[in-house]
Amino acid sequence: MAKSRLQIIPLGGLGEIGKNCTAFVYGDEIVIVDAGMAFPDETMPGIDCVIPDFSFLMENREKIKAILITHGHEDHIGSLAYLLRDVDAPVYATKLTCALIKGKLEEIHVGKYSLNVVKSGDEIRVGQLRCGFFHVCHSIPDSCGIYIRTPIGTVVHTGDFKFDHSPLDGELTDMYRLAEMGHKGVLVLCADSTNAERPGYTPSEAVVAKSLRSAYADAKGRIILATFASNVSRIQMAVDAAVEQKRKVCVFGRSMVNVVGIALEAGYLTAPEGTFIDADELSRYRDDRILVLTTGSQGEPMAGLSRMADGSHRQVQIHAGDTVIISASPIPGNEMSVGRTIDNLMRLGANVVTSATSRVHVSGHGSQEDLKTMLSLVKPKFFVPVHGEHRMLCRHSELAQSLGVKKENILIGENGSVFEFTNRSAKIAGHVQAGAVFVDGLGVGDVGSVVIRDRQQLAKDGVVIVVLALEKKSGKLAAGPDIVSRGFVYVRDSEELLAEARARVEMILDRTGAAKVTEWNAIKTQIRDSLGKYFFDKTKRRPMILPIIQEVKA
Repeated sequence: MAKSRLQIIPLGGLGEIGKNCTAFVYGDEIVIVDAGMAFPDETMPGIDCVIPDFSFLMENREKIKAILITHGHEDHIGSLAYLLRDVDAPVYATKLTCALIKGKLEEIHVGKYSLNVVKSGDEIRVGQLRCGFFHVCHSIPDSCGIYIRTPIGTVVHTGDFKFDHSPLDGELTDMYRLAEMGHKGVLVLCADSTNAERPGYTPSEAVVAKSLRSAYADAKGRIILATFASNVSRIQMAVDAAVEQKRKVCVFGRSMVNVVGIALEAGYLTAPEGTFIDADELSRYRDDRILVLTTGSQGEPMAGLSRMADGSHRQVQIHAGDTVIISASPIPGNEMSVGRTIDNLMRLGANVVTSATSRVHVSGHGSQEDLKTMLSLVKPKFFVPVHGEHRMLCRHSELAQSLGVKKENILIGENGSVFEFTNRSAKIAGHVQAGAVFVDGLGVGDVGSVVIRDRQQLAKDGVVIVVLALEKKSGKLAAGPDIVSRGFVYVRDSEELLAEARARVEMILDRTGAAKVTEWNAIKTQIRDSLGKYFFDKTKRRPMILPIIQEVKA
């Protein structure tokens, strides 16, 4: 690519919420901003998390000069460990973000990495590029936007942001730096679109602190508060309110325990000595002296709150008098699981407080007026809405046009789109491979769409296994056929159905034996076809049918 051109290539975060990752390419140099993950939805059974397809970066790994991280949320750091297994590039992030990244790298056993702490206001040299960090308000401390100065102009990437005039840590979004860059001239703005459909301003985190204190005051028994593990600001509010009420704090959920430990050690979470207690100390205190912090605000099946709600949690059983506060709003697609968790909690007698009934959660993302403020300060020549589903990107584009940005200067794309800029022009110049890679246990990318489809079919209609033994030379039946049903029908209640299925298999074997068919794959195909049609006619279900033929000597 000619040096007078800049390419911006999003590998995640466009047309979706999560797995944010963007490559900035100038000449032979690539700078990556963020490497996030997304949580699986109900169409992905067994998947632990979803990360971007890094094929483009793997093909160009020698050109990657730096990885810049805006903040420590999972959707911005969750895939970094997988990227660093194959890419040897220095990582730059603020102190808390580096601490959270280090924890993840150690957990996934990434041996060699270069983690560098920067502060808001710092600028680093990366080849021909100068990359700087400026503070933005978000729902985790130490959040930054990033600018990249290239020979053809400056690019500003907002990261996740809002304009909060009374933030918990007292650090305001750096409007001065944004206005200064806008005054000098910004070639491209890439801005967070998550709340582009929401009118007005996003309320301050101070509103949540007040609502939490009010909810605590009304609680007569234990308080169980669920939020995102990485939402350190919200955890600090919860702990502060607990200290005011002389409650002890007990933390559950692996990720919550990890983040609380890291934030306490790094000084981003503070509490008087003795505030935090272990699980085995819970029984020493009255219910009205306990706050339980847990994961599960999105109804994740294995998270702490979900297990408490279905009675499978080993240490915390919900009972009447408990107040459960869900300090988060459902991510699109998670509404059903969150609703199910709330139903289960209420059945057990808990009083449930959610963002639908109280201001126990506000977004960390700017609403329409915040987005307009950002556009007005930066005054970009070209605009690329990022971080959001397609309708959000389109709405953000409309907001930009209402402020005078020309429609032809706004580029809306998808993951893999190559946005190409000169100092005078902008266009989509092609597409690179992009998409979703599934992480399942220790496997990364070994579970593809075919495996997911199989899992969906198994979950929907079950499996029928047909086991038989055939003589090697004659093809005659030596044993079986035995039919095993799992997730399809209950064997004892379906003896007639399975007896008929067995008879059909025997008929196929008689036919293939007479025709001297010794190709076992052909026999398996006939069994699958015959039983598939029979089971659908009788049950209107399509179980997965697995014939297993064992070869024996006569």
